[in-house]
Amino acid sequence: MFGKAKKICAVLLSVAVLVTAFAACGESSNSTSSANTGEVGNYGNYSPLGREAENGTIKLKVWGPDAAQESLREQCEEFCKIMSAYATIKIDVVPQGEEDPASQLLTDPTVGADVFGFACDSIDKLVNAGALLEVTGADKDYVVQNNVEGSVLAATVNDKVYAYPETGDNSYCLVYDKSVVSEDQAKTLEGVLEACKAQNKKFVMEANNGYYACMFLFTGGVTIDGYEDDGETQKFSAYNMDTATSTIMAFRELFSKYKDIFVNGEVTKVVDGFKSGTVGAGIDGSWNFSYAKEALGTNAGFAVLPTINVNGTPTQIINMFGYKLIGVNSSSKYPNTSIELAKFLTNEDCQKDRAVDLNWGPSNKAVAESTLIKSDAGLSSILEQSKNSVPQVAVSDKFWQPVATFGNIVVDFNEEFTDKDCQELIKKTIANVRE
Repeated sequence: MFGKAKKICAVLLSVAVLVTAFAACGESSNSTSSANTGEVGNYGNYSPLGREAENGTIKLKVWGPDAAQESLREQCEEFCKIMSAYATIKIDVVPQGEEDPASQLLTDPTVGADVFGFACDSIDKLVNAGALLEVTGADKDYVVQNNVEGSVLAATVNDKVYAYPETGDNSYCLVYDKSVVSEDQAKTLEGVLEACKAQNKKFVMEANNGYYACMFLFTGGVTIDGYEDDGETQKFSAYNMDTATSTIMAFRELFSKYKDIFVNGEVTKVVDGFKSGTVGAGIDGSWNFSYAKEALGTNAGFAVLPTINVNGTPTQIINMFGYKLIGVNSSSKYPNTSIELAKFLTNEDCQKDRAVDLNWGPSNKAVAESTLIKSDAGLSSILEQSKNSVPQVAVSDKFWQPVATFGNIVVDFNEEFTDKDCQELIKKTIANVRE
């Protein structure tokens, strides 16, 4: 683990006398865009921490999800070793859900961690609250040059970068039991459902959740496009009502045809069903891929979301695709050190280690193109799915519930549902999101 990082550490320690003497002089400026290369360790006789070490030990707090605590602590420890030539750094790693930083920092950024991970759909709120330190200069260039375009877009607000991309996998795709569904059948939704029915296995989708139900709208061309000029009202792209109606009705009619095996249930039921042998396939998130592998072993199958037949035309299913980011608190007492830590935690080596330890998909281009990722069916599928998706950025809080209600109605097979009903539901859903 951390092979390159340890090499950097060795180089730094070999010149420790010179560097420490230089750092003690405090001659570097206290710039919040401190690195001259964007890569931790390539400083020469330049102190990345500015004058922050002059008053003793630097103490930072880091927020990260429960599942990543062990990995995060190891990486923070490695960072402290690397930077020990410049200062003594102590880092307190604290469990914190990726949706929580926004709610905690909006009212008072000073109570938050110096460095924290968060889901990309929170970035607008954090920026508007002044909670994030902008990524500028060489650091911005480094982020743009080394990360996939979608992740950079997710970290950008009004043409300014405010975070460091951490993953490129915060989405979902088709997960299936290869003993039930063949690779060829997994290419179409019709094939998947027929395969499941043939072996009396369930197909699970959380259609009453806006995060998943949005695929009905998006596949039909009803997609979101940021905010209106007020910065709050959800904007929708122009769409063709006939196309949207035909697509949504195709979903309803297909699921209705297989209603005996279709399950509108929580996403956790996918893996639970694999374990019990009752589920053949489902729509599941990347965060559950490792559990699917444990449940199915060599029969664990992953694929981009399949096509659906709409009036005789195979139509690619479109979903929402998000990214995990790491931000620096604008109220941090140690902005330079926090910036260096954020860069380190999102660099190539750390992303590669998380891909191995946590099965997280990378945002880093080099890791995304590596054999490590391409040989992993789950991660390679989720990265491929990003090409068939709407970025999870600038999403109004009002988006989720109306779309969840929409999805629930689409798969309510007990109620009559005509083309006219569908059109009215589309209009009503958009109106409720925009109200």
